[in-house]
Amino acid sequence: MVGDRKAFVEQIDHAILEELSVEDRLNAEVRQLLKTYEQDIERGHVDYQRMFTMVKSKLARERGIIL
Repeated sequence: MVGDRKAFVEQIDHAILEELSVEDRLNAEVRQLLKTYEQDIERGHVDYQRMFTMVKSKLARERGIIL
């Protein structure tokens, strides 16, 4: 029984860590995508934070990720 409990706790820990890392990976992908617009952002033509939020929301929606 103790082994079963330990395995169960390890599975839960893994699932929680995986779920928490989904948003981190999404953020990294959005940052990478926004590098394309780096010059426009630097010139003030595009607001980085607004664009980041929009792209992140769109990708999350397309992938069925609940944030």
